[in-house]
Amino acid sequence: MADWQITCINKTDRTSPHERIRQVGGSGGWRKSSDDVIRLIEAGTDTFWVSVSGNRTEVEVDEHNSRKYIRTRPDDYRQNNLLSLPECT
Repeated sequence: MADWQITCINKTDRTSPHERIRQVGGSGGWRKSSDDVIRLIEAGTDTFWVSVSGNRTEVEVDEHNSRKYIRTRPDDYRQNNLLSLPECT
């Protein structure tokens, strides 16, 4: 099983807090579309997570209006939310 730390994201509209994440990435320059991440999480072959201040929070698949998306599990640290990560360049 592969274990991926997400350190950046790309959204369809970076200025909107409600726009869908289209891609995530991490150190070493790897990038994966959110659809690929959803597929890998649901298949149970890969895990994805974010870290803030040394705290690991898993990324999970959720659904809204019949559309799947990725998010971090709720916890006490708002900063580790995927939407607060910097833009992948």
